[in-house]
Amino acid sequence: MSFKNSYLASVMEAVVARNPHEPEFHQAVSEVLESLEPILERKPAYQESGVIEMLVEPERIIKFRVPWVDDSGKVRVNRGYRVQFNSAIGPYKGGLRFHPSVYEGIIKFLGFEQVFKNSLTGLPIGGAKGGSDFDPKGKSNAEIMRFCQSFMTELAKHIGANTDVPAGDIGVGSREVGYMFGQYKRLSNEYTGALTGKGLNYGGSLVRTEATGYGLCYFVEEMLKDNSTSMEGKTVVVSGSGNVAIYATEKAIELGAKVVTASDSNGYVYDPDGIDLALLKKIKLQERKRIKEYAKERPNAVYAEGCSGVWGVPCEIALPCATQNEIDAESAKKLIENGCIAVGEGANMPSTKEAVKLFLESDIMFAPAKAANAGGVSISALEMSQNSQRYNWSFEKVDHMLQKIMVDIYKKSSEAAKEYGYEGNLVVGANIAGFIKVADTMMAYGVV
Repeated sequence: MSFKNSYLASVMEAVVARNPHEPEFHQAVSEVLESLEPILERKPAYQESGVIEMLVEPERIIKFRVPWVDDSGKVRVNRGYRVQFNSAIGPYKGGLRFHPSVYEGIIKFLGFEQVFKNSLTGLPIGGAKGGSDFDPKGKSNAEIMRFCQSFMTELAKHIGANTDVPAGDIGVGSREVGYMFGQYKRLSNEYTGALTGKGLNYGGSLVRTEATGYGLCYFVEEMLKDNSTSMEGKTVVVSGSGNVAIYATEKAIELGAKVVTASDSNGYVYDPDGIDLALLKKIKLQERKRIKEYAKERPNAVYAEGCSGVWGVPCEIALPCATQNEIDAESAKKLIENGCIAVGEGANMPSTKEAVKLFLESDIMFAPAKAANAGGVSISALEMSQNSQRYNWSFEKVDHMLQKIMVDIYKKSSEAAKEYGYEGNLVVGANIAGFIKVADTMMAYGVV
């Protein structure tokens, strides 16, 4: 980490000292603080007010035991987390992740990123994240239900429609949200919009499932247009095969691109004829099978073990939609050598710091996650609005609002980058644009 500004360097040193052994959190904070150097030169009040020291410290961390009983009658125990990072501009908002890799540092990194992402949407929502080291894979529906009910029994004490509104993330889809919302309703004795990502029959919003993937493509398309091109006719490599990857693939195809890959934690498939979207949905959404099954039904498709190899497939646009730090420096070099012109982050922080540096130095158009994957939380916020109105909007209306939000986020990020001397650098632009709204509001509140 290299800072020209000694004050920001001292803040970063304090973050590392107070949060040891949390490299993802350090990475996220470092990226934002480095972006703030030009703004402090113009607005020293951000330093004098102490707002940056407050901003890197979560308002609240909730850590709890989650006991549940498996199908054999054995008691299992997992850990649950909710990091309520910042509520300056609205109720805490952010997903819940159920995955064995979850620990406090991962949740803090995701919650910190969520603060700026939510600010960029222009909607009144603060930043939070939560989850558990519980692994839904291989569990029966009854086991998942019992875990979700136990998890929500504790979490319910800390959330609410005007306090904190969780949603889904990795390992938490409509099934898990349904079980948790049912338990919340049972405990609170009220029908309220305390979670988003709900089913359409009980307060969910149209476009929520598609939102992050669609929003990613809307952002990338706007970025390409600003550089006198588009997705039309481009070859696209997508990683992942969950909702984000599937609906990014769907929208990219609608925009005229040819998507040639999909992956999971075991490996990836390359289909030179273009991914068969219907087959991909059948295998991953209906049958819940591994991605290698795709290659068995497509004669020209090839399956390869290992995830990182997907970035060696030649393409013009790369959309990482799997998990954090999936593109390292080596993968970035392969993309650049193979003629990639644009990278859009659909997952949270899927590119390492070294990879991002290579993209920017090579003049690759780069759409950072906190801006490009804000579609999901945008529709979650719109779901909150619909719940307050007790009314459901049409698919067309919500999709139109999503597109407008993503175009606005691109414009805010691009304009902020230009204003502070970093034209074309959307990493700096998104961080500054997201920061200003939150920091100015915190300063208005005083020391709280």
